[in-house]
Amino acid sequence: MERVNEIIHLLENGDQQKALEYYQDILNTGNNDERFMLGEELLQLGFLEEAKNLFLVLLEAYPEEGELLVLIAETEMEIGNEEIAISYLEKMNPNDPSYPQGLLLLADLYQMDGLYEVSERKLLEAKSILPEEPIIDFALGELYAEQGRIKDAIQAYQLVLPKGTVVGGVNINGRIADNLSAGGAFEDALTFYEKAIEDKVEINTLFNFALTALQAGLYTRAINRFEEVKALDPSYHSLYLYLARAYEHEELLQEAYNTVVEGIKQDEFNKDLFLYGGKLGLKLGDEKSAEANFREALAIDPEFTEAVSLLNKLFLTQDRFEDIMELVEMMEKQDIEEPQIVWDAARAFHGLEKYSEALNKYQLAYTFFKELPDFLYDYGYFLLEEGKREDAAEIFNKLLELDPSNEEYIEIMHRLTDN
Repeated sequence: MERVNEIIHLLENGDQQKALEYYQDILNTGNNDERFMLGEELLQLGFLEEAKNLFLVLLEAYPEEGELLVLIAETEMEIGNEEIAISYLEKMNPNDPSYPQGLLLLADLYQMDGLYEVSERKLLEAKSILPEEPIIDFALGELYAEQGRIKDAIQAYQLVLPKGTVVGGVNINGRIADNLSAGGAFEDALTFYEKAIEDKVEINTLFNFALTALQAGLYTRAINRFEEVKALDPSYHSLYLYLARAYEHEELLQEAYNTVVEGIKQDEFNKDLFLYGGKLGLKLGDEKSAEANFREALAIDPEFTEAVSLLNKLFLTQDRFEDIMELVEMMEKQDIEEPQIVWDAARAFHGLEKYSEALNKYQLAYTFFKELPDFLYDYGYFLLEEGKREDAAEIFNKLLELDPSNEEYIEIMHRLTDN
């Protein structure tokens, strides 16, 4: 095997041309042991076409050798020729020792194509041959998890645990925790996350741990875990929004805001962080900061209607009706008709004393908010101010239907019906 070792040495040292010359010698005149060993090495190094050619030469000599069929299929799969890979695997003899491995590869190929039932059948067939093989139970767990069959996935993963907590570099306790969390069993999931990080602290598992603690309402625990993620990798962008929310739940508003600022430094085009920063700014009483954050969010995504709505809400408290209309017109130019923004336009026109335009917007917004008391109250008083008594009576009568004991509505209706 000296020539094989020399080729690998040349490739590892960047002398690809010389290595390929030696490769051709083995391909054309080498013995089958050399071809097989070199093919496996080249497959691992990513020289897929070269590996495949060696395996094909060997297949001519051993046409029913299952191990070769699996290796060729694996190579074709890596190249992207899934259908060709399947065709080789379908040739395998069920009595071949490599047949279960072929079934696993087939299952993987069918799973990639979304043919989950076929994939499951292949895995169950493999399990009937090797009932104690953990890699098969792991593969079933992965298949069921992808399908959202959480209970089945957990059962499959739990069959793996007695034989080891790690398969193919994947922590099984972490997988069980992820599925429990996805199913809403947050407390149970946390127990398995603890076991997973006892084996090895892996950043994605730690993040999922923190997120599950947040969902479970264990905010201090979530904060601690998110802070660990940040210490491991400050550029882990996803953590900042959730960490800020955890701080907010603990009424630590300044810490929450500072976390958003940290996150923006790591991910300056994250509109959700700017939006959340704006909300926190309002809670902190810093309207200037809130406005700046909302505007940054809108600069990143000019169609971000939630940012527009929050800006309009702020501007209404400041009687900045012209600023509201500027945002409304920007949305209209993009053919965006968000009901809340229509209502905002109605109130802005009202504030600007453009009553006919305000009435038009209120009438349009009514089609969306005819069951919303806050809108009906606003609309009703606008109609009263404009002297549209019959229309106002209709709106306040609707409010009374929603809240029959409301004395204010009763008094207004008496006034409107007495004259």
